[in-house]
Amino acid sequence: MTAKRPPPQLGRLHAERKARDAALLAALKRDAAELEALFANASSHWGYEDPVYRFYYQSFKVYGLQDATLAIVAALEKLMPDRPLTAWFREIVEEGTGKSFTLEHNQRWTTETRPIVEAFFHARYFLEMACRYARELDEAPDVLPSGWAALLCLFDSR
Repeated sequence: MTAKRPPPQLGRLHAERKARDAALLAALKRDAAELEALFANASSHWGYEDPVYRFYYQSFKVYGLQDATLAIVAALEKLMPDRPLTAWFREIVEEGTGKSFTLEHNQRWTTETRPIVEAFFHARYFLEMACRYARELDEAPDVLPSGWAALLCLFDSR
């Protein structure tokens, strides 16, 4: 008994997906030093520990996370400039950036600032996965680790 071949269209789609996955991995490796530096900052005392504390302390300094978020997003977009980031991520970033502190925000603190922290956390997660898989993968895998699969989702490649 011989194995059935997949229809030609499925083979072509699989080859296209493998090529996109390989291109993403190549971009991760190309930009690894920049991504690692960005992640080190987003994991540091002043880039992570203190700004998250500022949310709970109700300090306007939490608004500074927006700059870090936008820097991470720019680095991620640079990886695959021909593929827009997935709509859910863009929505989260849009809702958590472009905000300026006003005294009235103190009256609805979590409503105003939680989206800032959420956008940063999502961006930092994808940055962490980008750094991890730039280091750990030699080629785009067929069996997908969750973080690699998440990166593929970020670029609407799954």
